[in-house]
Amino acid sequence: MTNLDELRQYNRIHMIGIGGVSMSGIAEILKNWGFTVTGSDRTDSPTIHKLIETGIPVKIGHDLENVKLADAVVYTAAIQKDDPELLLAKELNIPVIERSTFLGKITKAFKDTICISGTHGKTTTTSMISLCFVEAFKDPSIQVGAYLKPINGNYRVGNSDYFIIEACEYVESFLKFYPRTEVILNIDNDHLDYFKNIENIKKSFSKYIKLLPTDGLLVINHDDENCNEVLPNAKCQVVTYGIHHQDSDYYATNIQFDENGFPSFDVYYHNRFLENISLSIVGSHNVLNALACVAVCMSYGISPKQIKETLHKYTGADRRFEYKGTFNQVNVYDDYGHHPTEVFATSEALKKKQYHESWVVFQPHTYSRTKNHLMDFARALCNFDHVIVTDIYAARETNNYNVTAKTLVEAVQSLGKEATYISDFQDIVDYLKKNTQANDIVLTLGAGTVTEIGPMLVH
Repeated sequence: MTNLDELRQYNRIHMIGIGGVSMSGIAEILKNWGFTVTGSDRTDSPTIHKLIETGIPVKIGHDLENVKLADAVVYTAAIQKDDPELLLAKELNIPVIERSTFLGKITKAFKDTICISGTHGKTTTTSMISLCFVEAFKDPSIQVGAYLKPINGNYRVGNSDYFIIEACEYVESFLKFYPRTEVILNIDNDHLDYFKNIENIKKSFSKYIKLLPTDGLLVINHDDENCNEVLPNAKCQVVTYGIHHQDSDYYATNIQFDENGFPSFDVYYHNRFLENISLSIVGSHNVLNALACVAVCMSYGISPKQIKETLHKYTGADRRFEYKGTFNQVNVYDDYGHHPTEVFATSEALKKKQYHESWVVFQPHTYSRTKNHLMDFARALCNFDHVIVTDIYAARETNNYNVTAKTLVEAVQSLGKEATYISDFQDIVDYLKKNTQANDIVLTLGAGTVTEIGPMLVH
């Protein structure tokens, strides 16, 4: 089944930052294949507890003893160059391997790695495809960028040739993978701190397509002009999907929304009606994600009826327009959207629901992204009735960009929309409790700590 020859040179592997979304999945796969795995992390988490339960020892803080015993040390990009474990491994001439490079070796070990990429929608589409494969008894291994209730985590260890994985374009890490199938959902302006411009992003996706073998499969969004531009790089079978292009192999028509904002639509394949599919997640952007899922799963022999049933059961991944609860008859949702296109798509999805007024609490993610997309963020936020902006979540950056949350508030106000800057989360909670009315919707939005506000409101 899997070809482990390249990995077998490392019998004992130590992982720095093992609690991360991707690292924890890698650890479990390695354990399942019979490797000895140890790990360390700065902070405790439910993921760490899950790893310990499966027999992987994890130390909170530094674990120099297990570094000394390791045949290889795998680390995440977030680990500093002066990390004591990393320095010790180098001193002892133990191979140190960055996470995405090591993950590439794992994708190579599987006969059939399915990589889902694109600027937006990766987690949702990876989740949809994964669950269809699970329900069709294909027993896949899975790595997804969020907690997924049906698999009780962000990864699953299967015993088949299939590895379904979210493939991120940031720092071109997806170029280290060995895909047999690629899904490209869209190509948009993001991670400009690395790519600088859209032309470089398209070049990166062109290189990514060239990784596919001639007997591979490319599933690509025909509605996206940048996707159409990189398409000629494919030397394998290509399957297209879309809403606006009826010459796509798969297309959706007759899109309707119920009172929850959930879409239903007819799916056609080469102008032949397949199924009417109804989703249990919001937004027309998810119609496209579902079409990508249909195209992949049909190519792997899963029946339209099975796909329809699984997609209807899917209620979303963690932090993807996730319902958090209610206070004073106000519904609270939380979403990971942190790019103007995502903010706009989420606001449009929200409009399909029935409510009195909408309130967004937006936490910009990274200074560079806020600076590069300032007016696009402002225009997208104008789509909500009430706008609150809190401090920028720095992530990996320091503020060399001369931009703050107040800069964004001023940009929104320059477009004639009221916006409020509030730094403290408790102050945001108090403000919302004082100013919202019955049947309003509050949405916390961003990839950082803003997710903490929903539970504070509800409890």
